[in-house]
Amino acid sequence: MYKAPSKEATDTWLDRGFFILGGVGAVWLAFLLVGESFQLGWGQLWSWLVFWAFLAYLLLPRLHRILTTIYVPGYFIGRARTSDGLLGDPVNVALLGKERQVHAIMRRAGWTIADDVTFASSRRIISSTILRQSYEQAPVSPLYLFDRQQDFAYQQEVDNNPGKRHHVRFWRCPDGWMLPGGHKVDWLAAGTYDRSVGFSLFTLQITHKIEQNTDVERDHIVRTVSEGEPSVRVHVIKDFSTGYHSRNGGGDSISTDGGLPVVDARTVSVPTSQEPKSTDSRDRRPAPTTMGAVLVVVRALAALALAVTLFTSSDVFADLTLGDAPADPETTTAAVTIVGIVVLVFGLGEVFLAWRIFLGSNGARVIAMGLSSVSILVQAIDASTGTTSITLEAGLAGLATDILVLLALSSQRARIFAKRQRVPAVPALPMKTSQPR
Repeated sequence: MYKAPSKEATDTWLDRGFFILGGVGAVWLAFLLVGESFQLGWGQLWSWLVFWAFLAYLLLPRLHRILTTIYVPGYFIGRARTSDGLLGDPVNVALLGKERQVHAIMRRAGWTIADDVTFASSRRIISSTILRQSYEQAPVSPLYLFDRQQDFAYQQEVDNNPGKRHHVRFWRCPDGWMLPGGHKVDWLAAGTYDRSVGFSLFTLQITHKIEQNTDVERDHIVRTVSEGEPSVRVHVIKDFSTGYHSRNGGGDSISTDGGLPVVDARTVSVPTSQEPKSTDSRDRRPAPTTMGAVLVVVRALAALALAVTLFTSSDVFADLTLGDAPADPETTTAAVTIVGIVVLVFGLGEVFLAWRIFLGSNGARVIAMGLSSVSILVQAIDASTGTTSITLEAGLAGLATDILVLLALSSQRARIFAKRQRVPAVPALPMKTSQPR
């Protein structure tokens, strides 16, 4: 018997289609940018910088994400993953205890909680790294475990230089989840040492380079926590890690003996006044969602500007001719006015759509991606048939905006944020107890 697909399944297939179309569109845009760079000449350094930024931060990550979805295991293998789907840092610490107890032992061990990644914090870490100025709360890049960004991260700056630091990311384990082998833990963490700043081997992005022997950082975390809070207990699961240890998401070599220390913080006392607010990374608005909303506003402003042009220049269109005969001025003016009203309504609708995207509406996100997809396909057909030629002076800016909207809103982080309240919570099944006969 045929069963109609559920709304969740439809959303999944829609997201996959938008995701792949965004990747194809990014490849097309890359070719157009290269062509424009050649047209402008080799002396136009800024055009090549634009191309590098597009390649490193948009095209290669999207291609990696498409490919790693196919060949990288989706189950837990002792490694975090980058937002591009590449294998990231090794998971090398586990913890038992509540969130407030984890925060307490890290603070008492002399660690500083890292800022979230925002435009302001990103700008500050760039300037601090270049100028060698201290930034103790410098943000760390997002890594994923259980299809979620880290809930929070801690770090210790070295020599007042944000380019060198100890840092560790924490993820809350899903309810009822156990490590391979049946070990129950509440938190998993991945700690590495940033030794310098360089280029990623896989995406060409500017990123931190980590120390190869990750066990040194793992042992540093456990030692500082044990010294800062003597009540914690630590036991080690030997040879825990799998064989997926060669390079991290930036291309840095990593090595480990495979041991996984489990830090038990359940006996740590935390004053009520020091209890932090519960943290869940899925409740924080990600940068791709904000960027997608901003790009939709840009698209709306372009439509509104066109509407104003149509309203204020209607007399110019009155001189249009239809074949050999001049068009009726009144008819032309009326037609231009109607088109202007339609464009104006569309622009205002886009502003509302952007606001809904910013608030986390999944429906608005899907509509915006659908509009971008239609626009991209229409322009692709026109370009392939020779109807139009997309250049820097004509059409490229609009096409780039549509492709960037699709790349931003079809990303994993934007999708998770938009759907975070749409996934129903699964109630825990009651435990069955045997009754005496």
